Amino acid sequence: MYKNFFKRVIDFFLALIGLIALAPIGFIVYLILLFVNKGNPFFYQKRPGKGEKVFSIIKFKSMSDKKDENGKLLPDEDRVTKFGTFIRKTSLDEIPQLINILKGDMSLIGPRPLRVYYLPYYTEKESIRHTVRPGVTGLAQISGRNLLSWDDKLAKDVEYVENISFLNDASIFFKTIRKVFVYNNTVFDPNMLDLEELRSGKLKNGNTA
Repeated sequence: MYKNFFKRVIDFFLALIGLIALAPIGFIVYLILLFVNKGNPFFYQKRPGKGEKVFSIIKFKSMSDKKDENGKLLPDEDRVTKFGTFIRKTSLDEIPQLINILKGDMSLIGPRPLRVYYLPYYTEKESIRHTVRPGVTGLAQISGRNLLSWDDKLAKDVEYVENISFLNDASIFFKTIRKVFVYNNTVFDPNMLDLEELRSGKLKNGNTA
């Protein structure tokens, strides 16, 4: 009953309350990003949601659009602004995702929505992450976030989906709030391969993902 009904009801009302309560902060971030990014303060990207249905995730933009002499975007680590680093560490960049929750694209708690082109690289067991709405935060995020390997992150997503309950969601919610104020485990590792690079390499070597 919780998974199929009450979870969505709780998501909607908490997202609505959150948007109202965080509106002043969100407006300040919006104005600063208008100046810092010299343009659109929002970041939109296609992500697969429940049932692998693709939607546009909304976040505050933490990176500039700087390009090299050939017109190609610079690597992520070279485009993250100082203010972008701040809003990432404080998770203020996630505020617009409350709109995704109201629309029904996302949940407060669930597996983080990853890139669309990662879809072919999940194992059958890992694909269970798309049987529920993706979350703004989840078990992987409170268990190490970017310090976890891809295999560990996806294993945490499977563990979450297999054990959805109100108590588990409440625990993840409050642990997320604590981590936001502590700022720990928020790191950017430019040397970490993305899932496509990691798994496609294994497939080329004859290993299964």
